[in-house]
Amino acid sequence: MTPSILYLHGLNSSPASLKASLLLRAMQQLGLAAQLRVPALHHHPRQAVAQLDALISELGRPVLVGSSLGGYYATYLAERHGLPALLINPAVRPHLRFEGYLGPQKNYYNDETWELTADHLAALAELDVATLQDPARYQVWLQTADETLDYRDAQAYYLASALRIQSGGDHGFQGFAERLPMLFAFAGIPRHLWQDIDFSALN
Repeated sequence: MTPSILYLHGLNSSPASLKASLLLRAMQQLGLAAQLRVPALHHHPRQAVAQLDALISELGRPVLVGSSLGGYYATYLAERHGLPALLINPAVRPHLRFEGYLGPQKNYYNDETWELTADHLAALAELDVATLQDPARYQVWLQTADETLDYRDAQAYYLASALRIQSGGDHGFQGFAERLPMLFAFAGIPRHLWQDIDFSALN
């Protein structure tokens, strides 16, 4: 059976983000769009996790692909459900970093406004994973010029996992389209479906 993929976007992002859009177009090109879910996550962590738990139940055993805060959620869910996860510039312990950002927020894509509160931070803290049960379940992509998160935090936290650290780049992760074959290989999508495709043309 062809694996399914559940993509988790970051804070104030959406299914319209560049990486999510590129992944959707690539899966459509492979004829596998039905195997991909890219939910619009609620801004509150408890509601976002409830959304994701429901999708995991629907899909069975999806491969999680999480970007930024979505990488933090993906780590929690991978541990909870025993799932593989590919993380892209993931946030590490975001509840310790957001205190200076409490107050009004705006989604970059749909102009939704909401309030980041102490309850959001408490909910994020509830999802913190002290130690990975099986680091081999994870592949972690980092770019050293990430302007939002210090890549060294994720490098240290996921040290026992498969790390792919690229010099330069940014928080959005430059060159994502060219890396799609690595994502598909990790997800277990049959090689013959994607090996001859130049995904850089999707940019």
